[in-house]
Amino acid sequence: MTAPLALDPACTALVLVDLMDRIVGLPLEPRKGSEVHTVSAELAAAFRTAGALVVLVRVERPGVVEQPPGSGLVQGLLTDGDLEIVKRTIGGFQGTGLDDRLRERGVGTLVFGGIATNLGVESTARAAGDLGYDLIFVEDAMTAFTAAEHEASVRLDFPRLGSVVRAAEVEFTRG
Repeated sequence: MTAPLALDPACTALVLVDLMDRIVGLPLEPRKGSEVHTVSAELAAAFRTAGALVVLVRVERPGVVEQPPGSGLVQGLLTDGDLEIVKRTIGGFQGTGLDDRLRERGVGTLVFGGIATNLGVESTARAAGDLGYDLIFVEDAMTAFTAAEHEASVRLDFPRLGSVVRAAEVEFTRG
Protein backbone atom coordinates (compact mmCIF):
# COMPACT_ATOMS: atom_id res chain seq x y z
CA MET A 1 0.00 0.00 0.00
CA THR A 2 1.24 3.48 -0.78
CA ALA A 3 1.43 6.31 1.72
CA PRO A 4 -1.88 7.95 2.59
CA LEU A 5 -2.81 11.10 0.72
CA ALA A 6 -2.73 14.34 2.66
CA LEU A 7 -5.74 16.23 1.31
CA ASP A 8 -6.73 19.72 2.38
CA PRO A 9 -10.48 19.59 3.14
CA ALA A 10 -10.87 23.29 2.33
CA CYS A 11 -10.06 22.75 -1.34
CA THR A 12 -11.03 19.12 -1.95
CA ALA A 13 -14.38 17.62 -2.94
CA LEU A 14 -15.59 14.04 -3.22
CA VAL A 15 -17.52 13.51 -6.47
CA LEU A 16 -19.72 10.41 -6.51
CA VAL A 17 -21.35 9.63 -9.85
CA ASP A 18 -24.68 7.87 -10.47
CA LEU A 19 -25.16 6.12 -7.13
CA MET A 20 -28.85 5.66 -7.83
CA ASP A 21 -30.94 2.59 -6.99
CA ARG A 22 -31.58 1.71 -10.63
CA ILE A 23 -27.84 1.79 -11.38
CA VAL A 24 -26.45 0.35 -8.13
CA GLY A 25 -28.73 -2.67 -8.61
CA LEU A 26 -27.43 -3.57 -12.07
CA PRO A 27 -25.12 -6.55 -12.65
CA LEU A 28 -21.69 -4.89 -12.32
CA GLU A 29 -18.03 -5.94 -12.16
CA PRO A 30 -15.48 -6.24 -10.62
CA ARG A 31 -17.63 -5.48 -7.58
CA LYS A 32 -21.33 -5.16 -6.88
CA GLY A 33 -22.98 -1.78 -6.82
CA SER A 34 -23.86 -2.33 -3.17
CA GLU A 35 -20.15 -2.66 -2.36
CA VAL A 36 -19.39 0.59 -4.18
CA HIS A 37 -22.24 2.25 -2.30
CA THR A 38 -20.83 1.09 1.04
CA VAL A 39 -17.30 2.33 0.31
CA SER A 40 -18.66 5.59 -1.14
CA ALA A 41 -20.87 6.22 1.89
CA GLU A 42 -17.87 5.70 4.18
CA LEU A 43 -15.79 8.11 2.08
CA ALA A 44 -18.60 10.66 2.13
CA ALA A 45 -18.83 10.44 5.92
CA ALA A 46 -15.06 10.98 6.23
CA PHE A 47 -15.21 13.98 3.88
CA ARG A 48 -18.08 15.54 5.83
CA THR A 49 -16.29 14.99 9.14
CA ALA A 50 -13.19 16.70 7.74
CA GLY A 51 -15.29 19.61 6.47
CA ALA A 52 -14.79 18.78 2.79
CA LEU A 53 -17.52 19.06 0.18
CA VAL A 54 -19.43 15.99 -1.03
CA VAL A 55 -20.89 16.21 -4.55
CA LEU A 56 -23.47 13.65 -5.62
CA VAL A 57 -24.10 13.52 -9.36
CA ARG A 58 -27.11 11.69 -10.76
CA VAL A 59 -28.56 11.40 -14.23
CA GLU A 60 -32.01 12.23 -15.53
CA ARG A 61 -33.12 11.40 -19.02
CA PRO A 62 -33.65 14.59 -21.03
CA GLY A 63 -37.18 15.35 -22.14
CA VAL A 64 -38.71 12.78 -19.79
CA VAL A 65 -41.21 14.20 -17.30
CA GLU A 66 -41.40 11.13 -15.10
CA GLN A 67 -38.01 9.50 -14.57
CA PRO A 68 -37.76 5.69 -14.27
CA PRO A 69 -38.16 4.16 -10.80
CA GLY A 70 -34.94 4.27 -8.80
CA SER A 71 -33.73 7.50 -10.40
CA GLY A 72 -33.03 9.21 -7.09
CA LEU A 73 -29.83 8.82 -5.13
CA VAL A 74 -29.55 5.76 -2.90
CA GLN A 75 -31.50 6.49 0.29
CA GLY A 76 -29.42 8.22 2.96
CA LEU A 77 -26.49 9.13 0.71
CA LEU A 78 -27.38 12.83 0.38
CA THR A 79 -27.18 14.87 3.59
CA ASP A 80 -27.44 18.56 4.46
CA GLY A 81 -24.47 20.48 3.11
CA ASP A 82 -23.89 18.13 0.16
CA LEU A 83 -24.17 19.36 -3.39
CA GLU A 84 -26.56 17.40 -5.63
CA ILE A 85 -25.99 17.78 -9.36
CA VAL A 86 -28.44 16.52 -11.98
CA LYS A 87 -26.82 15.77 -15.33
CA ARG A 88 -28.49 15.01 -18.62
CA THR A 89 -25.37 13.87 -20.46
CA ILE A 90 -22.79 11.20 -19.64
CA GLY A 91 -20.55 13.63 -17.73
CA GLY A 92 -21.35 15.78 -14.72
CA PHE A 93 -20.09 19.16 -15.96
CA GLN A 94 -21.94 19.88 -19.22
CA GLY A 95 -24.84 22.26 -18.53
CA THR A 96 -24.95 21.62 -14.77
CA GLY A 97 -23.12 24.60 -13.27
CA LEU A 98 -20.84 22.20 -11.37
CA ASP A 99 -17.64 24.03 -12.29
CA ASP A 100 -18.98 27.37 -11.02
CA ARG A 101 -20.21 25.83 -7.79
CA LEU A 102 -16.86 24.16 -7.12
CA ARG A 103 -14.88 27.31 -7.90
CA GLU A 104 -17.13 29.39 -5.60
CA ARG A 105 -16.00 27.08 -2.80
CA GLY A 106 -12.31 27.19 -3.74
CA VAL A 107 -12.18 23.52 -4.71
CA GLY A 108 -9.16 22.51 -6.80
CA THR A 109 -8.91 18.77 -6.13
CA LEU A 110 -11.61 16.23 -6.98
CA VAL A 111 -11.75 12.70 -5.60
CA PHE A 112 -13.89 10.37 -7.72
CA GLY A 113 -16.02 7.29 -7.17
CA GLY A 114 -19.20 5.92 -8.70
CA ILE A 115 -20.73 3.91 -11.50
CA ALA A 116 -19.77 3.24 -14.23
CA THR A 117 -16.02 3.64 -14.00
CA ASN A 118 -15.51 4.01 -17.75
CA LEU A 119 -18.64 6.04 -18.46
CA GLY A 120 -20.03 8.61 -16.03
CA VAL A 121 -16.97 8.67 -13.76
CA GLU A 122 -14.42 8.89 -16.56
CA SER A 123 -16.42 11.40 -18.59
CA THR A 124 -16.86 13.68 -15.58
CA ALA A 125 -13.18 13.34 -14.67
CA ARG A 126 -11.97 14.11 -18.20
CA ALA A 127 -14.01 17.33 -18.22
CA ALA A 128 -12.65 18.19 -14.76
CA GLY A 129 -9.11 17.65 -16.00
CA ASP A 130 -9.76 19.91 -18.98
CA LEU A 131 -10.94 22.56 -16.50
CA GLY A 132 -7.71 22.32 -14.50
CA TYR A 133 -8.75 20.29 -11.46
CA ASP A 134 -6.34 17.86 -9.81
CA LEU A 135 -7.87 14.37 -9.99
CA ILE A 136 -7.82 11.40 -7.63
CA PHE A 137 -9.61 8.13 -8.39
CA VAL A 138 -10.68 5.77 -5.61
CA GLU A 139 -10.53 2.39 -7.32
CA ASP A 140 -12.55 0.48 -4.72
CA ALA A 141 -15.33 3.09 -4.87
CA MET A 142 -16.02 2.32 -8.54
CA THR A 143 -17.33 -0.46 -10.74
CA ALA A 144 -18.50 -0.94 -14.34
CA PHE A 145 -20.58 -3.23 -16.54
CA THR A 146 -17.58 -5.50 -17.08
CA ALA A 147 -14.33 -5.99 -15.17
CA ALA A 148 -12.38 -5.29 -18.38
CA GLU A 149 -14.00 -1.86 -18.79
CA HIS A 150 -13.26 -0.99 -15.16
CA GLU A 151 -9.66 -2.19 -15.43
CA ALA A 152 -9.03 -0.28 -18.67
CA SER A 153 -10.01 3.00 -17.01
CA VAL A 154 -8.20 2.29 -13.74
CA ARG A 155 -5.00 0.86 -15.22
CA LEU A 156 -4.67 2.75 -18.52
CA ASP A 157 -6.60 6.02 -18.48
CA PHE A 158 -6.80 7.27 -14.89
CA PRO A 159 -3.04 7.16 -14.19
CA ARG A 160 -2.60 9.56 -17.11
CA LEU A 161 -5.20 11.93 -15.67
CA GLY A 162 -4.39 11.82 -11.95
CA SER A 163 -3.70 9.45 -9.06
CA VAL A 164 -5.37 6.09 -8.46
CA VAL A 165 -5.77 5.09 -4.80
CA ARG A 166 -7.86 2.90 -2.53
CA ALA A 167 -10.31 4.34 0.00
CA ALA A 168 -8.02 3.46 2.92
CA GLU A 169 -5.38 5.81 1.48
CA VAL A 170 -7.60 8.90 1.55
CA GLU A 171 -6.78 11.09 4.55
CA PHE A 172 -6.91 14.78 5.35
CA THR A 173 -4.26 17.16 6.60
CA ARG A 174 -4.73 18.30 10.16
CA GLY A 175 -5.23 22.06 10.34
